[in-house]
Amino acid sequence: MGARAWVLHVDLDEFIAAVEVLRRPELAGLPVVVGGRGDPTERAVVSTASYAARELGVGSGMPLKIAVRKAPDAVFLPVDAPAYEAASEEVMATLRTSGAVVEVLGWDEAFLGVATDDPEAFARGVQEAVLGSTALHCSVGIGDNKVRAKIATGFGKPRGVFRLTAENWFDVMGARPTIDLWGVGTKVSKRLATHGVTTVAELAAAAEDVLVGEFGPRMGRWYGELGRGLGSSEVDDAPWIARGHSRETTYQHNLTSAEEVLAAVRALAAEVAEDTAREGRPVFRVTLKVRYAPFVTKVIGRKLPAPTSDREAIVDAALALAERMEPGREVRLLGVRAEMVMPEGGDPAERTPVRGRL
Repeated sequence: MGARAWVLHVDLDEFIAAVEVLRRPELAGLPVVVGGRGDPTERAVVSTASYAARELGVGSGMPLKIAVRKAPDAVFLPVDAPAYEAASEEVMATLRTSGAVVEVLGWDEAFLGVATDDPEAFARGVQEAVLGSTALHCSVGIGDNKVRAKIATGFGKPRGVFRLTAENWFDVMGARPTIDLWGVGTKVSKRLATHGVTTVAELAAAAEDVLVGEFGPRMGRWYGELGRGLGSSEVDDAPWIARGHSRETTYQHNLTSAEEVLAAVRALAAEVAEDTAREGRPVFRVTLKVRYAPFVTKVIGRKLPAPTSDREAIVDAALALAERMEPGREVRLLGVRAEMVMPEGGDPAERTPVRGRL
């Protein structure tokens, strides 16, 4: 009988902050916040925070102006995407030397597919290899599928290993709130709560017709399976393919006129059109993200009449969406996203999830 198949989820600990500390060893142990241009007086959000900063209440996505109030003595640094990309590539190259199948999820995480009789020993070997080659620490979740492996990692942080399988799923997760599940956010958990579903065990026991009635046939059934910890165990090492490209800007001063808004949307859409042109795949959908002052965000989108690579058609679609914005409201952020047709005519909605969201 052969070794059992396992899914491991490798997640680098405080990745962006850790890369910055490697470049500035004197910051080790200090509250470090990375975001925008590193100026907490500007409009930008936290990309990541070191564990020391998180203990002070700083979290990803938080406006820098709030972060500096929570951690006035923190070190604020600008985002340096090329440095993080280079560090990530080194980590993924190291993971591929382990003999496992590696499915990259983003800069700081990946699934590994491996057959072994001792997954904990394999996980510790991965941690040692990553640390030895990059000086970065990681946590590893072990599961019998991707859902359980991904969730397990949270219990192993930092620098630890945790196993979550069908055998201990309800012991570990049953009493926890539904928002602790991978793929359940604040909005979904609130919608579940209206049906008396507040814990993972309650979600697992929820009637399918209730979930389907609330979320539709596809997502309703998926949430029910998620409550039971079910999911795919296939680790795919095919190269990651972008579904779309996004550009967004937080403006240091609110846009107050329609002319300013249209000019900004045109500029963002032109950049996105250039990004998609480099991919060589046509665009089939354009989305506009708007954050009105003081902090209300709306997202509107439209499917194009036909997929196109024409720059002006993409820009015009974004401008048409801008015409649907609420008139007279000041704007602090705009973003444009273009979804591309996947290779070989695949259904974009059924392919690899998007890294990051508009």
